[in-house]
Amino acid sequence: MEADDEQGAEAPAGQLVPAISPGLPDCAAAVQPLAFRADTPCAPPPHDPVTTPRTLERTGERSVERNGHAPTYGALDLGTNNCRLLVARPSRRGFLVVDAFSRIIRLGEGVSATGRLSDAAMHRTIEALRICESKLRKANVARSRLIATQACRVAANGDEFLDRVRRDVGLEIEVVCRETEARLAVSGCAALIDKHSDLVLVFDIGGGSSELIWLDLNRRRDGWRRSMADRIEAQHCIAAWTSLPVGVVTIAERFGGRHVDEDSFEAMVDFVSDMLVPFEREHGFRSRMHNRRVHMLGTSGTVTTVAGIHLRLPRYDRNRVDGCWLKASQVRTVTADLLTRGYDGRVSEPCIGRDRADLVLAGCAILEALMRMWPCDMLRVADRGLREGILATLMAEDGVFRSPRRDGWQ
Repeated sequence: MEADDEQGAEAPAGQLVPAISPGLPDCAAAVQPLAFRADTPCAPPPHDPVTTPRTLERTGERSVERNGHAPTYGALDLGTNNCRLLVARPSRRGFLVVDAFSRIIRLGEGVSATGRLSDAAMHRTIEALRICESKLRKANVARSRLIATQACRVAANGDEFLDRVRRDVGLEIEVVCRETEARLAVSGCAALIDKHSDLVLVFDIGGGSSELIWLDLNRRRDGWRRSMADRIEAQHCIAAWTSLPVGVVTIAERFGGRHVDEDSFEAMVDFVSDMLVPFEREHGFRSRMHNRRVHMLGTSGTVTTVAGIHLRLPRYDRNRVDGCWLKASQVRTVTADLLTRGYDGRVSEPCIGRDRADLVLAGCAILEALMRMWPCDMLRVADRGLREGILATLMAEDGVFRSPRRDGWQ
């Protein structure tokens, strides 16, 4: 569970990796899982200037503010369940977080049933976005990218809502397609990939969709390095990806999230497992895993929550969770414990709280389906993702990592 205490933390250089160019159209509006196959190393698609959102203010490569600091960048991820903002400037080690914000807004609440964003959900989101706009303005952000994902992709009034945000809040938010979302997820957490592995399953369990990306590290063209710009290599390792039109909100709304027993939990797992079958049938990663070094890398509230519970944290601590390793047996132990607690017991867990108590087991069911489809003993936890991937994209496009000392950046 992300908190608002990220301000002042400096992220390691490997955390940020150049991703694809911004402004791609929504290429996946259908509700069926979409898959992308890459028989050759996957390179970033070309930039499409026609669809460049107005949030991307071109400031010229390697611009420097008058005070000698590197320019400040902003990244906003408006998801089905959360609204997250990260404001940062590049530094010698990676980037320095200037400000951050995270709030559960449940924008996609009820969309799976009605097909529309509700008035209450839009009101909650508008209030959160006003705070984000204030933080961006206060930080004098030179360049930013603000994205929306599944809820706005599928809701009939998604575009209407974003028009309202533009008018009332002054933020221009673009709806990104599933492929863009998947690539940004890889970019945001690539530093946590074990360089000695052969295959890695990167996944992001969201509120309304879940992105799965298989990386084949044998496709690396160079050594696995830690510099910011060089970590684009992860993009060339994408072997296949898919996007499932299910997340913690949609699963909880379908099966119930407050009162979950073993039978309803198994029904959730079966529902997600059925969605994974066509992707596995096409790409055959179960057989590819044989005698290979494989691990999973999860970037979502589900895996960070499970990690926090496993570590018995009295309060969620990103520094303890981000980058930690969990065994599959440890994940299942946490899940089994949560099934016995009941709703009130989950509310009392400091790493869950009332806002997530009705969603956490839905996320655990999606995770369990992944572990059953692709048996893998080790899972690495990432408390980082789309926002870091966005920042990587913007900073790399501006060439800010080439030789900062020349410009006197601090």
